[in-house]
Amino acid sequence: LKDHLAPHGLTRSKIIAAIKSGHVLLDDAPCVKPSTKLKPGQSIVITIEEPAQQAAPVAGTLFIIHEDPHLLVLNKPPHLTVHPAPGIEEPTLVNYLVHDFPHIASLSKDRPGIVHRLDKDTSGLIIIALTEQARLDMAAAFADRTVYKAYLALVHGCPDEESGEIEADIGRHPTIKTRMAVVSKGGRPARSAWRVVWRSPDRMFSLLRVRIFTGRTHQIRVHLKHLGFPIVGDSVYGGGGVATDSRQGRALARLAGRQMLHAFHLKFVHPVTGKEMAFRQGVPKDFFRCLALLAKPRFRIGLTGMSGGGKSTVLRGLGELGIPVWSADQAVAELYEPGQDGWDMLRHHFGERFVPGGNGPVDKRALFAAMCEDDGLRREVNGLIHPMVRHRMKEFFAAHADAPVAVAEVPLLAESGWSRAEGFDLVVGVFCPDGVRARNLEARGWPREMQAIMDSWQWSQKDKLQVADLVVDNSGDLAALQERTKKLAGVLQWLRRQRVKRVLREMEEEGVLRVESCVDVGPYGKTAEENKHCETGCADIA
Repeated sequence: LKDHLAPHGLTRSKIIAAIKSGHVLLDDAPCVKPSTKLKPGQSIVITIEEPAQQAAPVAGTLFIIHEDPHLLVLNKPPHLTVHPAPGIEEPTLVNYLVHDFPHIASLSKDRPGIVHRLDKDTSGLIIIALTEQARLDMAAAFADRTVYKAYLALVHGCPDEESGEIEADIGRHPTIKTRMAVVSKGGRPARSAWRVVWRSPDRMFSLLRVRIFTGRTHQIRVHLKHLGFPIVGDSVYGGGGVATDSRQGRALARLAGRQMLHAFHLKFVHPVTGKEMAFRQGVPKDFFRCLALLAKPRFRIGLTGMSGGGKSTVLRGLGELGIPVWSADQAVAELYEPGQDGWDMLRHHFGERFVPGGNGPVDKRALFAAMCEDDGLRREVNGLIHPMVRHRMKEFFAAHADAPVAVAEVPLLAESGWSRAEGFDLVVGVFCPDGVRARNLEARGWPREMQAIMDSWQWSQKDKLQVADLVVDNSGDLAALQERTKKLAGVLQWLRRQRVKRVLREMEEEGVLRVESCVDVGPYGKTAEENKHCETGCADIA
C-alpha cells in the first residue's frame, strides 16, 4: 500500500492508522493487521479522508459548563458535528471553538482541542483541551480508560433484567460499509454496561443508563442494537421506525428527530491540578419531551361489583363524561346474536337445544334454566364464551390505546383472575347494600330465587371489593351515585397525573432532568452561572 499510495502523499504512519481503524478491506472484509501477507488475486480497497483544511472561525453559541486555562467542559447540543470532515458544509463545534478561543487553532488543523468525540446527533458532555499538554494528557487518559463516561439512551423495548454488560467486538459492517456492527472477526474489543432507569407503562420503551469502557465508533448504538433494543430515532441502526399507527406513535415520531442518546455523566482527573472533576448534564428539550410523552400512562380500569349494585350506572356516567367504556354483559349479548361467534359456538356444541331451528336467535331463558340445573354445563358454557369476551375486551383497549383513561365493566373480574392477568392499572368496585340491590333487581323483574342463584355463581360482595383499589359507595339514591361517578372521573385523572409526576421525579433523582454543577473543579473552576458563554447552565428544565 505504501508503494502504491506514495504519489498521493500518504505516509506509512497514516496507512498503518487506516489499516488499524478498519478502513482497509481485503476481499470486502476489514483487515486490521498491517503485517497481513497478501495472495495473488486478492482485492484491496482503502478509504482515506481528504487532507485536513484549517478550521475557519465561525461565530456560534458554546454552552460551557466549566472553563479553566487548560480545558473546557461543554454541553454539545444535538445536530452539531464535532469537527470538519469531507462532505460537511455546515459549521461545526470546532469552528465555534476557534472563533472564541483563537489560540487553539495552533494545536491542530482540523480538530484543535478535540480529545474525544460525540456523534453529530448525540447531545451532552464533551471535554475540549485548550493547551497541547492538556490534549496529550487527556488523550492518554482516554486511551488508558480512566475517564468515566455514562450516557442516557431511550430505546425500543424493555429488558427483563435490571442491568447487564455486553462485551462484543465492533468492526465495519460486512455488507454496509458505512455502518459498524458486532462482528466475529476483524473487529476491535468493545465493552458496555447498562442499567434500566425507567420503563414506559406499556413496556414498549425504556430509558437506559449506559457506561462505556471503550470508545469504539457508534459503540452504544451498535451494542444496544445487537441486544435487541435499538435507540429511538436512530435511522442508521434500526431505531428510527417509530410506529405511527397511534396518536402517541405519531407524536413520538415528530419529536424523535435524531437518536435519543445523551452524554450524561463525565468524571476524570484534571491533567494539571490532579483534582477529580465530575459533571452531570440533564437531557435537552427534545429528549425530555419524548420522555414526558411516553411517561403519560394510559389508565386501563376494571369496574366490577354485584348484580344490581349500580356498576352499569357508573359505567354509563363515565361514558357520558367522554371516557371510553366497555361492558362484558353487552359483549355477551352481542356474541349471542345470530351469526356471531357465541351463537355459532352454542349451535355447534348443543345443536338446536339453545338455537331453535339451528338458525334462530339464542333462547336465553332455556340457556339460563339449563345452567341453573346443570353446573357442569354452566362451567362448559363459561369456558367457551369467556375467552371470546376477553378477546373483545383486548380489542376495546387496543382501539383506545391513546385514551388517557378507558374503563371495562366485568362482573366476574375478580373471579376470572383478569384483574391480574390483564394488567389493569386500577380496579374500581361498586358497593351497594344487599337490601338495596335486592329491590333494584326486583324492579327489573328478577325474583329472589333468581337473585340467589346469580349470587351463588360469584364471590361475595366483601371478597369482590377486596381486590378493588377504589370503591364507589352506592348507599344513596341515583343522584348521589351520579355525583360520585363524576368525582371518580376526577380522581382517575388526578391519579394519572400523579403517576406522571412520580416518574419525572424519579428521573430527576437520577439526575436525568436536572443539570448539576461540577464537583470539586479546582482552583481554576468557574460555575456555569459565572460563565458568560452558558445559556441556562443549571436550570431545571423539568
